Amino acid sequence: MQLSERVRWIKPSATLAVTEKAAALRRQGIQVIDLGAGEPDFDTPENIKEAARRALAAGQTKYTPVGGTDELKSAIVTKLARDNGLEYAKNEVIASCGGKHALFVLFQALFNEGDEVLVPAPYWVSYPDMLLLAGARARIVFPKAGNSFKLAPEDLDAALTPRTKAIILNSPSNPAGVAYSPEELAALLDVIAQHSCWIISDDVYEKMVYGDFQLGQVLRLRPDLRPRTILCNSVSKTYAMTGWRVGYTAGPAEVIRAMTTLQGQMTSNPSSIAQAAAAEALAGNQDSVPRMMAEFGKRRDFVVERLQAIPGIHCPKPQGAFYVFPNVSAYLGKGSGPKTGDELAAYLIEKTHVAVVGGTDFGYPDHIRISYANSIENLQEGLDRIARALAELGR
Repeated sequence: MQLSERVRWIKPSATLAVTEKAAALRRQGIQVIDLGAGEPDFDTPENIKEAARRALAAGQTKYTPVGGTDELKSAIVTKLARDNGLEYAKNEVIASCGGKHALFVLFQALFNEGDEVLVPAPYWVSYPDMLLLAGARARIVFPKAGNSFKLAPEDLDAALTPRTKAIILNSPSNPAGVAYSPEELAALLDVIAQHSCWIISDDVYEKMVYGDFQLGQVLRLRPDLRPRTILCNSVSKTYAMTGWRVGYTAGPAEVIRAMTTLQGQMTSNPSSIAQAAAAEALAGNQDSVPRMMAEFGKRRDFVVERLQAIPGIHCPKPQGAFYVFPNVSAYLGKGSGPKTGDELAAYLIEKTHVAVVGGTDFGYPDHIRISYANSIENLQEGLDRIARALAELGR
């Protein structure tokens, strides 16, 4: 059987592969502690589920407009005004089947064969492959060593060329939880403003920041960049709605119109019931968000403290999201043991039944990603197992 060339171009998602491996072990009756999953362990808030029940009872089970119901588009517009101080019209927003789908459709609408897109490292595993499917090429930009994974303006200035079609900014980021303050982001935007490239702001973790950290936002800082800035977001992380599959994009009407045309030939509309739930999530009561973030904050502090207590582990404290991205190079290349973070992740799930994700597909093969979207009890047990396994490797 001969499959298409594009199937050979891309690889399976590293994060989803870990989730599937953990599920396979559970089916064998093995107790797995999953520190690889990129989803909140909280239930979807009750007011959101109730909105879905109302939609079902009202018979809202038919096709909707491709880009989303009027109710959902109104909720997206409301959210952007309330949280971001931005005024968008309904023809400047589109709802898609999750944040990943929103980005996929955007890339298909925006890029041509050979276009170059800057992707700061460490990066979400799916960016390079989705760009490849759009005919574009990811140009990975690594920050200076010791800069806590943050790009400096000079790093960005050196990477931008006349061939650069766009740059993807993900703050807070997956996998490292890196977030840029207004001052840090403004310095990057000053550099970008000197070039003509698009800015794609992947804001899926924007509400997930800790303590008194202030998150920089592209269009709050530089409203003059709005004609070439596109905001992508999702209800998945903020509202514990990963399975509902609703993402959204805001940008110039011409881009949104192109995305709508493409989406009409791909998936058509997101689930009608999920759209009703997402409208409530975005425009309804927001009390669940700070409660969830308070718990994530406690977990972050616990996990970072535990990891930093393991000899040889270097783990920066994230400003946002719910991941840590420790450097595990001290435990690699010892005899017949793991040579990369990916091999270490495979070793950990087989030996200790703790799932983490290797760092290669995030751009850093000597790191692993650990999600703290799990209970303190499971985090403690999982980190105990990891510490014991690393101690054995280090001997």
